[in-house]
Amino acid sequence: MPQTYHVGLIGVGLMGHGIAWNLLSAGHRLAFLQHPGNQPVDDLVALSAMPLESSCDVARDADVVILCVTGSPQVNAVLFDATGVLEGLKPGTVVIDCSTALPSSTSDVARRVSEAGGRFMDAAMTRTPKEAAEGRLNLIVGAPEALFTEMSPLLECFAETICYAGDVGAGHTLKLLHNYVSLGFTAILAEAVIASRRAGIDDGSLLEVLGNGGGDGVILERLRPYIERGDPSGFRFSVANANKDIGYYRAMVQKLGSAKGISDAVGELYASIDDQRVSVPELIRLLNV
Repeated sequence: MPQTYHVGLIGVGLMGHGIAWNLLSAGHRLAFLQHPGNQPVDDLVALSAMPLESSCDVARDADVVILCVTGSPQVNAVLFDATGVLEGLKPGTVVIDCSTALPSSTSDVARRVSEAGGRFMDAAMTRTPKEAAEGRLNLIVGAPEALFTEMSPLLECFAETICYAGDVGAGHTLKLLHNYVSLGFTAILAEAVIASRRAGIDDGSLLEVLGNGGGDGVILERLRPYIERGDPSGFRFSVANANKDIGYYRAMVQKLGSAKGISDAVGELYASIDDQRVSVPELIRLLNV
């Protein structure tokens, strides 16, 4: 029989809820941190998930602790605060960070988890809440190879495609590269749609030409419902999160000494949006002024 784990989950948001549901459905035990940012959890509790009051409590009986929070400051807070994960961590417990984080911070986090007797891996996510609910996330993993092999059956409970990127930090590095490319494509397509409309081109014609040529791809398909009928639900990713991820990417390439002229321009575009709560397809509306 496959091994079952007692999993502690911190971050039952749009993505974390799907992770929780699929872990419970696969027979794992689950405790999670109660938090105002959680999605409704009645369905998880009905499957015997246990809500707890502190990150320390979540870690206390866990074999594996999964973090699914916003970014590096939140990761550090839930791990290292006075009632954080490390206060309840058992020797040998695996901490899996599914957040989008700065690779330089990830290296420090891994060191501190190891010093506390735990084991660490980054397993950054791509795709959307829809795929999370379906157990079809993409994961990009940075970890010692033996730990990746050990944890792969657990990851397969909520992921369809798992890329082993290399040692700790490689997953978060590739996630930032991925999000920069995705959000950069989004910005380019948004500006192209605005220009096309101002030139009097029918949206259907633009989509046909892009879809049959160099503009085809995942981002075009995620934007298509918004372009066709103003429906942003296929790309539920806020401008605030985009702004944060591009900021992380720019910090990373600054540290690497890599070219960043285009990422600077993309970052300035996302930062210029007044309402950071809207989803990224709405760039088409907000930039059309």
